[in-house]
Amino acid sequence: MTTTSAPPLRMGKAALRALGLLAPATGALESVVTPTLPLLRRELDMSHAEGALLSIVLLVTGALITPVAGKLGDRYGGKRVLVRLMAVVCVGGLVSALAPNLPVLLLGQILQGAMVGALPLSFILVREHLPEGESKVAIGVVSGLFVGGTMAGTLSAGPVAEGLSRHWMFALPTFAVIGATVLVHRSMPQDPPRRSDGAGVDWPGLVLLSGTLVTLMLALALAPDLTARPLVLVALLVAPAAFAAGWVAVERRASAPMVDLRMLGRPAVWKSCVLTFMICVGTSVAAYLVPALFAVSADAYGFGASATQIGLFLLPGAVAASLAGPAGGFGARRFGSRAVVTAGVLIMAAGLLGLAAVHTEVWHLVLGKALIALANGLCVTAMVTSAATSVDRGDTGIATGLVLVTRVIGFAVGVQISGAILTAGTPAGSDLPAESAFVAGFVLAGAVTALSLLVVRTLNKGAKE
Repeated sequence: MTTTSAPPLRMGKAALRALGLLAPATGALESVVTPTLPLLRRELDMSHAEGALLSIVLLVTGALITPVAGKLGDRYGGKRVLVRLMAVVCVGGLVSALAPNLPVLLLGQILQGAMVGALPLSFILVREHLPEGESKVAIGVVSGLFVGGTMAGTLSAGPVAEGLSRHWMFALPTFAVIGATVLVHRSMPQDPPRRSDGAGVDWPGLVLLSGTLVTLMLALALAPDLTARPLVLVALLVAPAAFAAGWVAVERRASAPMVDLRMLGRPAVWKSCVLTFMICVGTSVAAYLVPALFAVSADAYGFGASATQIGLFLLPGAVAASLAGPAGGFGARRFGSRAVVTAGVLIMAAGLLGLAAVHTEVWHLVLGKALIALANGLCVTAMVTSAATSVDRGDTGIATGLVLVTRVIGFAVGVQISGAILTAGTPAGSDLPAESAFVAGFVLAGAVTALSLLVVRTLNKGAKE
């Protein structure tokens, strides 16, 4: 618990407006890669596996930064850490805008990942500087503006990239983030450091988890090109296992671990994590394969869609995802987490297998992607609710944090597997994967999603209380 000798300074309208501007700007910057990935692949001469790596590095960085950001906020003050993290995001956006090749663009996306840890800090500041009732409204508004920004980025990235260049699609939202960060720095009242438990950042755990994720992503990205070099491939597969073993050993002995692995011993928590991983693998396969299929030439088996058209086709899925969170929370309270997850899994499996069977019209892909996005939102919300209600109130942050980190890992693994499948399914001397590679990806994702029903059956019925 935080103790203060004086009441906190009240956040003024200028500060709240600054946060309101920051949310859509970061949302737009985060979302520009997905609809333009086929364009980026062409311009930077990337394989599908490399494109998959580009689409996930931001989320992987965010998964690592998020637990650290809260600790740093406690130690140095929320505003100070928020502004510095957003400065890193701004540098990352400028690096991405100026990137001449894939390695530099990857570096920019890694730096931009700091935004995932910065946004929760803005919610903490709202709660510290506003009364309870007003803070709930403000958090809802900021969250909605962030979602609105992601939709705006999805729609505008294609026209900007095609009308100006790929450089401007990163530069324009970055300029907006810079302006909003300056306003936050000037208008946000300072909050004092809070040393509630004296615990520092688990740097060894952070380094080992980073090594685990980075080597795992590299192994998945490079695997299709290393089939003729089995020793190198084995070494790449052994590396993440070694990092993971070291991370588990460190976390079990740490006084203030980055991730409390003892929490995973609770059935409701580990089942929620397993389900979240499997569901997000299915979701991410569609998130990667659908835009790639839109971009395939109409002379083959695709639609020859431009980046602008792809953004428009993906918009219904973004809308469905934004509606799924509130719907999942209401459903979990009304019917229980197991009922919501079961419905979500069935919808997602039907969407994935439907795309494998029928993908000859644009509306097939639009509808399938929207169903999958809706199902993902329902399931993840229900899993977070299940984990949160299965532990003591003081452990809520740890339990939900485990689920959210698992979500990022599942998404990253699914995207990389998708890229590897398309790369392996591309004939020598061709840039076009065989149609069967897309079918195989959708079938694999549908099978993984359907198998999650075996875990759903064991969920505690009492999770809804």
